[in-house]
Amino acid sequence: MTLRGKVTLMRILVMGGTWFLGKAIVEEALRRGWDVTAFNRGRSDAVDGVETVQGDRTSPDDLKRLATYGPWDAVIDTSSSEFPPRDVLLAAETLRLAASRWVHVSTVSVYQGWPHHPLTEDSPLLECPPDDDGAFGHTGSDGSPTKYGFQKAGGEAAVRAAFGEDAIFLRPGVILGPGEYVGRLPWWLARAERGGSVLVPAPAEQMIQPVDLRDVAAFAVDQAASDLSGRAFNVAHPEGISWGEFMGSCLDVTQSAGRPVWADAATLVEHGVKQWTELPLWRTHAGVWSVDATRAVGAGLRCRPFVETIADTWAWMQSGGRPVEHPRWAEHGLAPEKEARVLSAIGDA
Repeated sequence: MTLRGKVTLMRILVMGGTWFLGKAIVEEALRRGWDVTAFNRGRSDAVDGVETVQGDRTSPDDLKRLATYGPWDAVIDTSSSEFPPRDVLLAAETLRLAASRWVHVSTVSVYQGWPHHPLTEDSPLLECPPDDDGAFGHTGSDGSPTKYGFQKAGGEAAVRAAFGEDAIFLRPGVILGPGEYVGRLPWWLARAERGGSVLVPAPAEQMIQPVDLRDVAAFAVDQAASDLSGRAFNVAHPEGISWGEFMGSCLDVTQSAGRPVWADAATLVEHGVKQWTELPLWRTHAGVWSVDATRAVGAGLRCRPFVETIADTWAWMQSGGRPVEHPRWAEHGLAPEKEARVLSAIGDA
């Protein structure tokens, strides 16, 4: 690849690497001609052209064995979201001598102000010990801060303890696109295809900032080869997409005859519609879609128009694409009977 005027061929280790973001990172690195090792549990199909090492990242013996496959120019960790800080620390410490840099995929949930306040990388972080076993932290009465946020802040602290200034942190909000396993965009597309009156959160001009996994992958790979260090980046769509354009695109690509019925937040709350899950991507907190990605854009983040992500995700679904099974899929989407009750109550029977 060409980076800052130089051709840079890298040898990297991807923690994960067989589904969604990890797979996209592997594919992007291979496209650039890099040498890629992937460490995972072998529960999903490996990508051709990758040196695959199977093991459990919570096992000291497996991690020591993994280290013998190094050295690497960088580790890109996409698989730490379900692990407590002490497991992140174990991996980072074990691989420290085998890798020059660690690119850590974190989350905007590590900020104290998430999701109530607009965020920059200078916003204060939650605090959690880097060796915590998963017990630290709490979820606030209004859903923030979250136990998850504390744990992910602890994960960042763990990487920082092992790699110091040789660590880079990527803090995405919502990542969508082909292969999505949570089910947010697939639910909206399936709902659009079904047609009829579609309950949608108003106002239509409200902007949201989901980002395409392929754009996150390209940025992560860029950072593995970058001469920057000790940096954190908010990874969100800098332009975003309005709810109106989002819903219109879902209806267009599915060739649906459905029509949006807009309901304001007070009405949805009154009828017990759950934010973030029953109507995926809908949340009333002021800061949830006010994430400043200026620093990431300056470092090379390029985000395609989100209508392309919608179209590509629908094409993936139509071609028989199925995500890796994950329990979070069942949490998302409004039951047809409940949607009908709300529509009837607001005069759209």
